[in-house]
Amino acid sequence: MTETPTTPQRPELPPAWNPAEVEAGLYERWVERGYFTADASSDKPPFTIVLPPPNVNGSLHMGHALNHSVMDALTRRRRMQGFEVLWLPGTDHAGIATQTAVERALAGEGMSRHDLGREKFVERVWQWREEVGGKILGQMRRLGDGVDWDRVRFTMDEGLSRTVQTIFKKLFDDGLIYRAERIINWCPRCQTALSDIEVDHSDDDGELVSIRYGEGENSIVVATTRAETMLGDTAVAVHPEDERYKHLIGTEVEVPLTGRFVPIVADEHVDPKFGTGAVKVTPAHDPNDFEIGQRHDLPALTIMDGRGNITAHGPFEGLDRFEARPAVVAALREQGRIVAEKRPYTHAVGHCSRCDTVIEPRLSMQWWVKVEPLAREAAAAVRDGRTTIHPPELAKRYFDWVDNLNDWCISRQLWWGHRIPVWYGPNDKVICVGPDDEPPGEGWVQDEDVLDTWFSSGLWPFSTLGWPTPTSDLAKFYPTSVLSTGYDILFFWVVRMMMFGLYAMDGKQPFDHVFLHGLIRDQYGKKMSKSRGNGIDPLDWMDTYGADATRFTLLRGANPGSDLAIAEEWAAGSRNFTTKLWNATRFALGNGANVDAPLPAREALTDADRWILDLLDQLVSDVDGQFEQFQFGKLAEALYHFTWDEFCDWYLELAKVQIAEGGERADSTRLVLGHVLDVLLRLLHPLTPFVTETLWTTLTGGESLVIAEWPRATGGERDEVAAQRIEGLKKLVTEIRRFRSDQGLKPAQKVAGKVRGACCVDLIDQVPAVRSLTRMTEPDDAFQVTVSLEVGLPKGTVKVELDLSGAIDVAAERKRLAKDLAVAEKERAQCEGKLNNPAFTDKAPAEVVEKIKGRLAAANAEIERIHARLETLPQS
Repeated sequence: MTETPTTPQRPELPPAWNPAEVEAGLYERWVERGYFTADASSDKPPFTIVLPPPNVNGSLHMGHALNHSVMDALTRRRRMQGFEVLWLPGTDHAGIATQTAVERALAGEGMSRHDLGREKFVERVWQWREEVGGKILGQMRRLGDGVDWDRVRFTMDEGLSRTVQTIFKKLFDDGLIYRAERIINWCPRCQTALSDIEVDHSDDDGELVSIRYGEGENSIVVATTRAETMLGDTAVAVHPEDERYKHLIGTEVEVPLTGRFVPIVADEHVDPKFGTGAVKVTPAHDPNDFEIGQRHDLPALTIMDGRGNITAHGPFEGLDRFEARPAVVAALREQGRIVAEKRPYTHAVGHCSRCDTVIEPRLSMQWWVKVEPLAREAAAAVRDGRTTIHPPELAKRYFDWVDNLNDWCISRQLWWGHRIPVWYGPNDKVICVGPDDEPPGEGWVQDEDVLDTWFSSGLWPFSTLGWPTPTSDLAKFYPTSVLSTGYDILFFWVVRMMMFGLYAMDGKQPFDHVFLHGLIRDQYGKKMSKSRGNGIDPLDWMDTYGADATRFTLLRGANPGSDLAIAEEWAAGSRNFTTKLWNATRFALGNGANVDAPLPAREALTDADRWILDLLDQLVSDVDGQFEQFQFGKLAEALYHFTWDEFCDWYLELAKVQIAEGGERADSTRLVLGHVLDVLLRLLHPLTPFVTETLWTTLTGGESLVIAEWPRATGGERDEVAAQRIEGLKKLVTEIRRFRSDQGLKPAQKVAGKVRGACCVDLIDQVPAVRSLTRMTEPDDAFQVTVSLEVGLPKGTVKVELDLSGAIDVAAERKRLAKDLAVAEKERAQCEGKLNNPAFTDKAPAEVVEKIKGRLAAANAEIERIHARLETLPQS
């Protein structure tokens, strides 16, 4: 074997890994060196992720931490694989949420936005955004996000605002944006329209009231959960095939309390099995009723204002909708119109996702996107494979949604946001103004509304790259490679980006892959929320355990489409993992591990060396495959178990033996140690960047793992003989260690012993390692067999003989075992007594009886163990 070159002097690692002392400085060095800055002129293949823009008023929560860990892992690996990586960061202006926050601050000063006026209020929001917005960007640095800080974007910066105005005009000119009076979801508190996806539905307790309309034979009973809206009824509807009401179709009936007569119409939407089979029709305050009204040309009477207060009808005028409901029922009851009442009656109720106020369906003039042609293309892009959804089973949910989309209400009655670029002039003229158009002159007024936040964020994959200008970024980095997000906004955001990206970019999908991870839940499986008090601040974990441990904990549970339950002890476990890795590297460095020479030829390596190298090669292959399938949980587990179970628990122990032999074997072992650590740290870097960077640069003297080369599997043939020998060694050592423990020996206590039959099972070369790992010394002339153990292996049985004379106090051990035996026998007698007593077994709950059976089985096992131990003790 050629002489191993002298190992260069490496800096020493501190005794312990202290992330708080390292992370911030290390991250800033990465940024300063430009590792995360993408080059659009590069000839490397592109890999692009645009960060789902968090709300500008937000802070990093565990959901963010999970998603950011996923994206950082993906981009770090691709960068190491030689891709030109762009991970583009940014924030969303979050229209309703941000305006609400600023209005709340103004209220504390005794003001409202109307006191300031629109222009001054928007200035105040921008000021607020500069002061408190973007907090999450600083927290991203704590987590280690390798984003391109030179390309930070904001949904209301100049470039993105130009994109918004351009796409609006394009859609408007193509007839895909229109203005119409329709039923919308209205939030009486936020004072704005909401899209369907901004409404959360919950099962609330209410009432179902049956009301008699009309008199005598021509009367009809309707059932409703919203009695107050009867004040706006313009029809009663029944199913055309309902025999009970066929004779009434086409007649009129009086609406109680109003004096108005309305028609009874036939409509297939009516469910004959609901309530009485007849429904009141209020076109201005119910989406289904609106559709019935359109089909039957019914008038729509608005009976509430934007605050949800009744606007007419005598004694009810001015009442809040929830005050009006019991008042209307009381008035109907007084007239004898109430036929039946059911309380509580559980039914689905929509709530504003921002403030939880019960939404009010309301007829309103709004701006809409005609989604059918856009949605059709969005579905086709997934069906034909341009975009792949992971996990594939969630594609069905995507199609269920995108194939049944209603037109999208995009106007919001807010002041913070992108103002709709439409102007109204004399003689009812309307023009849409593009970004390069001059606004019309005197006599023209711009629309007061702003666009839904999801409109601008739906443009994110191409607006952030400069569209509509044909920039080098757009040419290089679009389509983006991966969208990583929670499955809960599959419909909120993913579908909108698909529609807009395909429309604006001539059929080019906005992303090749969509990875949908689950939601963060607590250790009991409950969704985390402020109201439950079970939320965890990721910064707390990073302060306590470090960013690497926080990331690794989240990634171990990041399986496609599955929710992730977490608890603090799991973060502590991940911290222990980084500590284990740290200590293993310190040991290897302390024993001369190096990477400054190639590995020796395979035939010059030991079984242990070939075994660990084969396992490492398989690990590289497995991790690559799991990365490609977004199986972060599986790849994290594979890395964890290789590091802890195979490398630290076994190979390092075997390496100690080989290094102790000295000579060429020791030199070879040092090279194998260095190589395995080099590859392992590269594989772990995307998941745990800080600790691996510190260890790898110390081990190799390299500049940075961020720009190091990603490992490649050799695909070489596995040495099955070496693997079988090492597995045999592991089983033999494990059984001897267990036997020693059963004999009451302390872990470090040495005893003399013999290993018989190792040659027959092809383990003769492993005997020195077996002796070292089990504290077994060579026997001398005084050796006597006091206990023995037989271990069955695939090729035969190995017999281990130990001399425990003088190693343990036999009398004391027998006394201790006798005491334990008495306790176990007493437990067995008590359990048998209960189980043999019909008075107990016939009356006790089944789970109690099963528990007693379990205790009996445990007592029998303990008695058997103690007897076996007594038999192996030397005779005193």
